[in-house]
Amino acid sequence: MRKIYLLLIFCVSALQLQAQELNATVTIDAEQTGQPNYQVFRTLKDQLTEFLNNTQWTTQEVKNQERIDCNFTLIIQSFESTSFTGTLQVQSSRTVFGSVYDSPVYNYNDKQFTFEYTEFQPLVFNINTFDSNLVSVLAYHVYTVIGLDADSFALNGGDTYFNIAKQIVNTAASSNFQGWKATDGTQSRFRYNDAVISNVYQEFRQAMYTYHRLGLDLMDSNPKEAKLGIINAVNSLKKVNDRRPNSYLLRTFFDAKSDEIEKIFSGGPQVDINTLVENLKRIAPTRSTNWNNIKL
Repeated sequence: MRKIYLLLIFCVSALQLQAQELNATVTIDAEQTGQPNYQVFRTLKDQLTEFLNNTQWTTQEVKNQERIDCNFTLIIQSFESTSFTGTLQVQSSRTVFGSVYDSPVYNYNDKQFTFEYTEFQPLVFNINTFDSNLVSVLAYHVYTVIGLDADSFALNGGDTYFNIAKQIVNTAASSNFQGWKATDGTQSRFRYNDAVISNVYQEFRQAMYTYHRLGLDLMDSNPKEAKLGIINAVNSLKKVNDRRPNSYLLRTFFDAKSDEIEKIFSGGPQVDINTLVENLKRIAPTRSTNWNNIKL
């Protein structure tokens, strides 16, 4: 009996270590098509959920509790036969040390999203080929999510994953789909990836680490020190903004973080917020409502 018990423990532990990297929830909104209950949308949701959660995206061993919580919301605007047009909202979060609070990390609204899909077609990702815009767009965002999560735990920890996303961009650039080329506008997958791996934006990567490991993760043990860490992260982001005002990278960051920053600095131990608020208003002026609410 003891041997059986030990074998069961071993099997459970092995399963935990083999768990994939994501804990992804998929939502498909097809109201705009006028046929929201069409069977193909339910099939697509199930296939995307399985694809995102069951694919082994990295070589890392990941325990169940270490999987990255993320949401993929696909809004289908129109479709004809196997051709679909829509937008994809991708959000991810990260649990703060010593708490059950999940901090938003990535909030990207991908508006350049068209794809071909036949019900029940296999969804398989191959880094070396471009076979499906649906698969490539999802894989791009997966590696960006994993990269940002890694950056939040170790300085420049996401290098490997951002470079894989770059390879996806390069491979997909030969297609006729939008979002993969430098000529596809300032708010594209190309632009985001190009910025996040560029030395011009290196302080952004530093800020991701400082904000989370030297900021949020200290909130439970030393909230004042945690606030100072977040202020230092904002100071780093200001350097990026001084060099590249109103960059897409920073706008995406504050899409995720504005509400959180407002709450952090609207209570708890007092710190000097004057320069902080001034910097926030300069970096993210469209979030002035949040910044005006920071008062101690």
